[in-house]
Amino acid sequence: MDLKQLNYFLTIVREQQITAAAKKLNMTQPPLSHQMKLLENELGTQLFRRGSQFIELTEGGRLLARRAQQLLDLAETTTREIGELSQTLQGTLSIGTISSSGSILLSPGMQNFHREYPHVHFEIHDANTYQLIEELEKGIIEIGIVRTPFNTSQFNCRFLNTEPMAAFMTEELDWCTQRERITVEELHQRPLIIYRRFQQVLQAVFDQKQITPEIYCRNDDARTTILWANAGLGIGIAPASAVDLAAHEHLHCKIIDEPALENHIAVVWRRNSPLSKIGDQFMKALCGLPLTTEENTKQEEQ
Repeated sequence: MDLKQLNYFLTIVREQQITAAAKKLNMTQPPLSHQMKLLENELGTQLFRRGSQFIELTEGGRLLARRAQQLLDLAETTTREIGELSQTLQGTLSIGTISSSGSILLSPGMQNFHREYPHVHFEIHDANTYQLIEELEKGIIEIGIVRTPFNTSQFNCRFLNTEPMAAFMTEELDWCTQRERITVEELHQRPLIIYRRFQQVLQAVFDQKQITPEIYCRNDDARTTILWANAGLGIGIAPASAVDLAAHEHLHCKIIDEPALENHIAVVWRRNSPLSKIGDQFMKALCGLPLTTEENTKQEEQ
C-alpha cells in the first residue's frame, strides 16, 4: 500500500465510478482497476462493490476512506515540514481551532507573526476541543487552540486568557435587568440551554450549591446555545466570549460569579514531540513571547 494507491482509491470514492475516477486521474481504466485489485489483495478484503451506475463501499472500504485521507494529509504535512528546514522560514502550518478562538487568532501577536514570516501559510481545522485533541494525537494538526476542561497530562500546554462563564437571556427571561453579574444560586429552577462539554463542570457546581435548574436543552456547539437563547427558548450558559459566535441582538449577558466555572483558552501540542520551526514561532506569537527573527538566528549562529 503506497500513497499513490491511496490517492487512486479516494478519487474513486469521490467520483463514485472507476471510469470517472480514471478520467479525473488522466489514466485509462484497466491500470486503475489493477491498482485497486492489488490494494484489495494486500489488505485481504474487498473495498467496494461495482453497481450498475455507482460503486458501493464495503465496511472495510469506508474505514480505509477515513484513514487514507488522514495518511495523505500527514504525508503532505511531513513534506511541508521538511521543506521548511531551509534557512528562510516558509511552509504551511496545520492548526486546529475551536469556534470561540477568533479573538486569539486575530491578536496583535498573530499580526506580528504574519509580518515577520509572510511566506508561512495555514491549514486550519475547525472543530470542538475533543475532536482537535484526537487530530493532535493522529498528527493531522501540529497545534491546537482549545478550551478547558480537558486532560492536560498528554500535552504541552500554554494557557492564555481566563474567561468567566456567562448566562445569556432575552429581556423576558431577565429577572435582574439592572445587574451585569449573577450568582449560580439565581439559576435555580430556571430553564437552561447548555453546551454538553460543560455539563459535568456545571453539574458539580449545581450539586455543591444544592440547586436544581431545569436543563431545557443540551447541545454540542456553543453557537447553538446562543441561537436558542436569542430565540427566547431558555437561558444559555457558555463562556462569555461565545455571545459573538452567533446572532445575539436580543440577548442580555450576565457574568456568573463562580470561580469554579472559569475556563481557559490553551495552545497545546503533543508531549515529547518537538514543534517544527514554524510551529514554535507561531506558539510564541500567540503567547506574546518574542519571535526569533532571521537576524537573531544569524547572530546566534555567529
